[in-house]
Amino acid sequence: MVIWRAAATTLGAVAWLTIVVSGQGDLRTPWGDPDLQGTWPSGQLINVPFERPAQFGTRAELTDAEFKQLASGLQRQQDADAEQFSRGGGGGVNPPSHWLEAGRPVRQTSLIVDPPDGRLPPMTEDGARRAKAWPSTNPSVPYASAQEFNIYDRCITRGVLGSTMPNIYSSGIEIMQAPGQVVIRYEMIHETRIIPLDDRPWPPAHIKSWMGTSRGRFEGNTLVVVTRNLNGKTGMQGNGMMLIPSDAIEIIERFTPLSANILQYEVTVNDPKTWTRPWKASFPLRRDSKYQMFEYACHEGNYAMRNTLSGSRADEKTPAR
Repeated sequence: MVIWRAAATTLGAVAWLTIVVSGQGDLRTPWGDPDLQGTWPSGQLINVPFERPAQFGTRAELTDAEFKQLASGLQRQQDADAEQFSRGGGGGVNPPSHWLEAGRPVRQTSLIVDPPDGRLPPMTEDGARRAKAWPSTNPSVPYASAQEFNIYDRCITRGVLGSTMPNIYSSGIEIMQAPGQVVIRYEMIHETRIIPLDDRPWPPAHIKSWMGTSRGRFEGNTLVVVTRNLNGKTGMQGNGMMLIPSDAIEIIERFTPLSANILQYEVTVNDPKTWTRPWKASFPLRRDSKYQMFEYACHEGNYAMRNTLSGSRADEKTPAR
């Protein structure tokens, strides 16, 4: 048995990390909770579709041939990115491809695992109405005001699931622990969830926020986190895009260590005002001790909103052709 212990100061508190390596790879904190601390970036899974492509049906994994083809394509992209980086290439409206997460080959055919076809259940009539009205990033749309941009474009939040789902960059997820609480910090926009593990009461239902209120507990080695009191104004995919829920949504997350370096993430979304039944996503997170959580300066030096609005005003003054 090997024990390694270190202390880190965060959020004004000291979090102790103890790793106990045994035959089963059991990880425990000094106070006895399962130890989930570390950095678990989700960008490695950027190649797994949110919803399963229809041609796969209920098949949850790629065949050997499909997996080989995916791995080969990712290797070609990696080689092209390396060449582009060496030439200092890129530019234009979008960032050069070597800035973005390339991911790694994964057999999983979709992040959604329930319903069995890996696709979202049908929306309610009200959910479909709200989805249609959800603003999207589209430079060809004339925006009248800043409020017409979505919350990600305005650097407000990505929401709980938008912060967790794989993204093309800044996808770091850091978990820290102290007695009686778990802290989850996200790289993009730097939102931090402080999750108590006691039985404290929930706030009144009318008190709502972008990230909601979370309560946690351990069931065996699994950390279960229930989040309520959300304001229903955040998206559900990477970057908080699309699929806006209602303020009745409840999110149940499960973090289960499968080994010292693999953490299975599972989330069940229950929002009867938006979907006709609950749905579930699940995927493995891989510990990356070398991953760096960089500053995400979303507003600083960001002229996108000003330029888009000024461009819309200029278009309005230009006579139609």
